[in-house]
Amino acid sequence: MKNILFFSVLLLIVFGCSEKPNKDSLNEDASWWKEAVIYQVYPRSFKDTDGDGIGDLKGIIEKLDYIKSLGVTMVWLNPIYSSPNADNGYDISDYRAIMKEFGSMDDFDLLLKGLHERDIKFVMDVVVNHSSNQHEWFKESRSSRDNPYRDYYHWWPAEKGTPPYRYSLFDAKGDAWKYDSITDAYYLHYFSEQQPDLKWENPTLRQEVYDFMKFWADKGVDGFRLDAFQFAAKDTTYPAFPDDLEENFIQYYAMQDGLHQYLKEMNEEVFSKYEVMSVSEGAGRNFKEAHELVDADRNELNMAYAFEGVDIAKPEGYSLSHFKEVFSRWDKEFAKEGWLSIFLANHDQARLVSRFGNDSPNFRAPSTKMLNTFILSMRGTPYCYYGDELGMTNIGFDSISQYQDIAAINGYEKVKTDGGDLEEYLINLKFASRDNGRTPMQWDSTIHAGFSSGTPWLPVNDNYKTINVASQNADPQSCLNHFRKMVQLRKDEPVLVYGQYELLIPEHEQVYAYTRELNGEKVLVMLNFSSEVATVEIPVKENLEELYINNYEQIFLKDRVLSMEPYQAFIYSLTK
Repeated sequence: MKNILFFSVLLLIVFGCSEKPNKDSLNEDASWWKEAVIYQVYPRSFKDTDGDGIGDLKGIIEKLDYIKSLGVTMVWLNPIYSSPNADNGYDISDYRAIMKEFGSMDDFDLLLKGLHERDIKFVMDVVVNHSSNQHEWFKESRSSRDNPYRDYYHWWPAEKGTPPYRYSLFDAKGDAWKYDSITDAYYLHYFSEQQPDLKWENPTLRQEVYDFMKFWADKGVDGFRLDAFQFAAKDTTYPAFPDDLEENFIQYYAMQDGLHQYLKEMNEEVFSKYEVMSVSEGAGRNFKEAHELVDADRNELNMAYAFEGVDIAKPEGYSLSHFKEVFSRWDKEFAKEGWLSIFLANHDQARLVSRFGNDSPNFRAPSTKMLNTFILSMRGTPYCYYGDELGMTNIGFDSISQYQDIAAINGYEKVKTDGGDLEEYLINLKFASRDNGRTPMQWDSTIHAGFSSGTPWLPVNDNYKTINVASQNADPQSCLNHFRKMVQLRKDEPVLVYGQYELLIPEHEQVYAYTRELNGEKVLVMLNFSSEVATVEIPVKENLEELYINNYEQIFLKDRVLSMEPYQAFIYSLTK
């Protein structure tokens, strides 16, 4: 009995008196992918090693120590498969091969090995709503109506007349049916005509997809991100849609009958057999559908990747009250079931600081730090886009001839065809174009920002001599080093991962304030989203204890009244 008592006391000393509880005891639903910090790399724009102006896998390998220095735990690469590049790799011609511009399979194996040696996991982009029209499947499919691959795609025989209108997001005329003379039929493409939609209603096609996903999982890939997958299921009777299809295409294209069957099947065939993370672009048309995608008992996906938050930014600006309402509403909806992704930028968006912050010279750095503080202090798995740790900005093209993105170019042609306002289109494009977020990574102040010895596929932003890794690495107060501190804080403080979120002072027009609380630990996050000093009383009863993070060198506090500097962001632990 004395021995039992002795060991009980010993266990309390060793395990019960530490400053913070063990992570695994904090949340019964704890998962490694919930605790991940994901760094998204656009491989075409990260680092070029052979002088052709296009980033490559060897370039990413060369910069693995830099990625490790960020503290991130997972890397997501945009597609690196063989592709004719009509849509920069989102038109895949071979799902088991590496794009020649990016390198070889040996390069991929070295990259994956290098990531894993640094305890960084890897997410593969899976593009299977559509393939390239250069894929062998499609070449066979269009060769004859009785070809075994015919049913891998959606076809409408011309003798039935013109097919019911479908809107294409990337087509210059907005028409998603493309006539093909070889078999006198139309094929369906929700994106560009070079991206024919795969027919998920065909079980043979589905098995082909699962087989190549297993190919990559067997290589050691740690996660899969499904591109545009909420559009994959379709009514193959192709009924006529209402006249508002173009304006409300999500309502008619997303989450159609059969989609959950396909995801459950994919989970059973692939996800359940490997220790991999799964996420799909889009989160349905409402919260019910989002939960049906990601709640644990559904056995479909791990987390929702919703666009309502990222869609808030507009050329004319946005209201902080709207921003708070959207992110608070999503957090509340997923507080008990399911899990979210938290992000403000990706390869389909313009630059973080240019959209949600202030990219003027005076405020670019503090607003970048503030926005990264937000992303890394919210509940949900954070996705951080390459270059945003530096505060890279929009490049600001003025002419359509400067753009490379197929969505921008064909969108311009559609506006012209429709007799729309081309000047207004270019203004919106300058703010929101995807090319803004795809300019080469700014490594140093040498030619082409150290990205390439050749001519980059997209121009380097002119501000690269002042905004680059080399200069920020040496500056303790830089955006880069603030990002590193914030990532480490999230890893050190489980309250920032799993803690309950509570919005404070929702009516304040400048300050976004909230608490995160978990098992007795509570922190206060304060973010000034404006270019003016914001005066606010401390919005909690508790006392400020330890200052965890601050993007300025000081905090002005008197009699529990804060004077927050423009775009100031800080996190305090709280004590009663």
